[in-house]
Amino acid sequence: MGFARTCSVALVGVEGVVVEVQADLEPGVAAFTLVGLPDKSLVESRDRVRAAVVNSGAEWPQKKLTVGLSPASVPKSGSGFDLAVACAVLGAAERLDPRELTDLMMIGELGLDGRVRPVRGVLPAVLAAADAGYRQVVVPEQTVAEASLVPGVSVLGIRSLRQLIAVLADEPVPDEENPLDEGRPDPLLAGLVMPGTGVTAGLPHGDHLPDLSDVAGQHDARRALEVAAAGRHHIFLKGPPGAGKTMLAERLPGLLPPLTPKESLEVTAVHSVAGTLPPGQPLVHRPPYCAPHHSATMASLVGGGTGLPRPGAVSLAHHGVLFLDEAAECSPRVLDALRQPLESGHIVVARAGGMMRMPARFLLALAANPCPCGRHGTTAGGCECRPSSIRRYRARLSGPLMDRVDLRISVEPVARSELIALGRAAESTAAVAERIRAARECATARFAGTPWQTNSEVPGHELRTRWPVHPGALAQAERDLECGLLTARGLDRVLRVAWTAADLAGRDRPTKEDVTWALELRTGVRRGAVTTGKSTTGRATGGTTVGTRAHDGARAGAGGGPGAATRPSDRARAVARTETRTAPAPTAEAGEEPDTGSRRAETGTAGAGTSPVTAPGERLRKTPDPRPRIALAPAPDGRGER
Repeated sequence: MGFARTCSVALVGVEGVVVEVQADLEPGVAAFTLVGLPDKSLVESRDRVRAAVVNSGAEWPQKKLTVGLSPASVPKSGSGFDLAVACAVLGAAERLDPRELTDLMMIGELGLDGRVRPVRGVLPAVLAAADAGYRQVVVPEQTVAEASLVPGVSVLGIRSLRQLIAVLADEPVPDEENPLDEGRPDPLLAGLVMPGTGVTAGLPHGDHLPDLSDVAGQHDARRALEVAAAGRHHIFLKGPPGAGKTMLAERLPGLLPPLTPKESLEVTAVHSVAGTLPPGQPLVHRPPYCAPHHSATMASLVGGGTGLPRPGAVSLAHHGVLFLDEAAECSPRVLDALRQPLESGHIVVARAGGMMRMPARFLLALAANPCPCGRHGTTAGGCECRPSSIRRYRARLSGPLMDRVDLRISVEPVARSELIALGRAAESTAAVAERIRAARECATARFAGTPWQTNSEVPGHELRTRWPVHPGALAQAERDLECGLLTARGLDRVLRVAWTAADLAGRDRPTKEDVTWALELRTGVRRGAVTTGKSTTGRATGGTTVGTRAHDGARAGAGGGPGAATRPSDRARAVARTETRTAPAPTAEAGEEPDTGSRRAETGTAGAGTSPVTAPGERLRKTPDPRPRIALAPAPDGRGER
C-alpha cells in the first residue's frame, strides 16, 4: 500500500484554482480509477500517463490505483494534469520520494513517448500557485519564459518525464534532443495555440503599426481620436463609405500608451488561456486590438463555448481596443450584450458547466453608415432608402448602448484639396501619442492613491465632489439634463471628457469651453452663442437663435485643428424648440403692430387655464372676415335673402 500527493492548477476562465493530486495504491486487481469531476480529455490521461511512465524506463504498478483530484467540487478540464498524475503514481509506487513531491506545483501534458508538451494558461496557473504559497513550479521547457514572469517563484523547465524523474531522484539528467537545434519546427508548440483562432488573434502584428499621418483631412475626427485615447473614452464614427472611418479606428491602438507591468500580466494571462499568445513572446507589452466581423455571435463576443466558457472578443481586447466595423449590421442582441462590460469592466458568463468572471475593460470603437446605401445626408445626395428603412437601420444601435458612448463624430468625405495636397504633412502617431502620454501622466498624478487610472474610470459622484470644475462650467449641461436631452449617465460622461480635454490642454480643471466641447462631441451638435431676438447667423425660432459657430477656445485647448461647421441635426432642432418654449414671447412697442411671429406666439400661448389649440369652428367665429358684406334687397316673393 502506498500514497503520495502533489499539486497542479485548474483554470476557471482566467483564474486558477490549486488542485491537490493524490495517488493511492492498494492490493487487488490492477485498475486505474480517476475521480474528481474530470472532463473527457482528463479521463483520457490514464492511457497517456501509463504509456509515458513505461516509455520513460519506470515500472508501472500492477495494483489497484486510485487518483483523486481535490477539491472534487471544482470541474477540471484539459491535459495539464498529466505531469502531476504521473509523479503522484510514481511516488505511491516508491519510485520517487513522496516528500519531494508535496511542495511542488506541476503543469504539463505528457506524450506517449514521455515528452512533456506545453499547455495554455501557464501564466494564470503560476499566478494562482504563487498566491497559494507555492515557490517551486515545474513546467514544460517551452513555457519557462512565461512562468518566470511571476516574481518569487522558482521555475524548472523540463523536456521529458525521464528528466524530471532523474532530477527528483538525484540521478544524472539525460539529454533530450531539441528540434530547434537541428533547424526543424517544434511540433510541441501546437499545444499553445487554440485551433481556429490564429497565432496572434487580438494582438498587434509585427513592429509596424498604421500611422495617423496617412489620414488626409478629418481634423475633427483626429482630435476626437486623441481624446478617446487619452481618457479611454468610447467613440462612434458615422459617415458615408470611403470617408475614412475604418482607417481612423485602425490607428487608435498606436495612440494608446504602452501597458504597465500589471496590465501586461493581465493581458498576457487572457491570451495565454485563449491560446492566442505568440510563441517566443511571453509578455504582451502593447495594447491589444480586436476587430471581429459584424456577423460574430454573442458567444464569440462576450465568451462562451461548450463546458466552461472561454474568453471572447471583449476579454481579448482587455486594456486595448475593440473595433466593431459596420456596427449597424451587427445583431442588436449582440450589441446590447456589451452594455454590462462597458460599465463594469468585466464580464460574468454563466453556463451549465460553470460560471466564470473575465476582465473586459476595453475601449469601444464603433463605425457605421448613415443608412443602408450610405449616401443619406451627403453633399452629393442620391440616397434611395425609404425613411422607414433608415429608422430601422439606425435603431440597431439601441439607446442604452449609445448612452454609454462618449464621443459621436460625423466623418464627412475628404475634400479634393486635402486629398491631393502635396507637401502638407499631417501629424504623425508619435506626435499625438506624446500629448496623450502627458495627459495620462496628469490624470495619474491626480488619481494617486485611488483605484482609478484614467478619467473614464472615475465615478461621476467622485468627479463632482472631489475634483470640481470651474464655477458655471456645467450650466449648459445642466440645462440639457433638465430638458431631457442628457441622461444622468450622459452628464457624468460629459464631465469625464471635459477633464480629458483639460488634461490635453494642460489646465488644472475644466473650463466652460471644455464642457461645451464635450457636449458637442457627445451630441454631435456644434453649439454656439444663444441670443434673443433676430439673428443672421443662426436659426431664429420664436425669439431664440441657436448659432453654429465652433468654440475656438475649446479647440485650441485640446490641441486639435479647426474643422468645418456641421449641419444642424434633429437634436439641434430639439434644443431650439426647448429654448423656444422657455423663452418669453416678445412684446410690441406702443403704437407698433406686432409682427407675424409675435402674433403666432400670442395665439399659441393663451392665458393661464386656456388651451393653446382651438376648435376649427371657434377659430372661424372669432376671426373677422375682411371682405365687405353686401346687403341684398328682399325677393319679391318675400322668401328672404338669397
